[in-house]
Order: sequence, then C-alpha cells, then structure tokens
Amino acid sequence: MIHTIHSHRVRYGETDPMKYVYYGNYAQYLEAARVEQLRSIGISYDDLEKQGIWLPVSEYKMKYLKAALYDQVIEIHTYLKKKPGVRMQFEYELFNDQGELISQAEVTLYFFNALTQKITRCPEFLSELIDQNWKED
Repeated sequence: MIHTIHSHRVRYGETDPMKYVYYGNYAQYLEAARVEQLRSIGISYDDLEKQGIWLPVSEYKMKYLKAALYDQVIEIHTYLKKKPGVRMQFEYELFNDQGELISQAEVTLYFFNALTQKITRCPEFLSELIDQNWKED
C-alpha cells in the first residue's frame, strides 16, 4: 500500500453562500492529492504524459459525511491499496482541522496510450516505482 497526506486550505471562492465547500470542488482536491502521491514516489503527471501515457477517470465515488468549510485546512489521505493493471484505483479519506472524517472517496483511472489511442497496462517504469514505495499493511 502507498499512503500519503496532502493538505488544502479551503478558499472563499470554493464555497457556496453557506461557506460550505461546493461539492464539485472535491474532485479537484482529490486530483491534487493524487498528483502529489505520484510525485512522492518519483513521477509527475507531466512525466507520464511525456511518455505517452494518459490517465482518464473511469469511476468517481464520493460520500459526504460532513461539510468542509471556508478557511478550514482539510487533510486528504490518499491510498493506493492495489497494484495497478490496466486500472489504478485510489481511495481517499478527508478530515477537517478538528480531525473529524468528513468525506470518503474512490477514484478509478485507466492507462491510455496517447499514440495508439488504446487502453494499455500500467507501464513498467511506473510499476517499478510503485514496487519501490510499496509498504505492507
């Protein structure tokens, strides 16, 4: 498993009139956390794209337990619990600044070869980075 933590302070423009985070913004928070997890193991999204690999989202599941509010620092825990094949699934837990679990999510992406325009397996260079950073539960 690979587990990383990314923090984000909620900006005013990300909220609705009640100062609750607008639900559509959570996808951006999850993406930022996912990008940072990949960066932490030694690869950026830009590096993947330069190698001709795209990672489109195929599934997005979000459970809202409690609202995130303006100016709170939310902590996003990102988990890669299964080694990827043609898909890569991330799980998330979001906590407010009181340490309360406020949301849970799952996002599944698939590997897409930009040159052939076909679904492909996880590239070997990424599998190696994942293996190097993998920790047993």
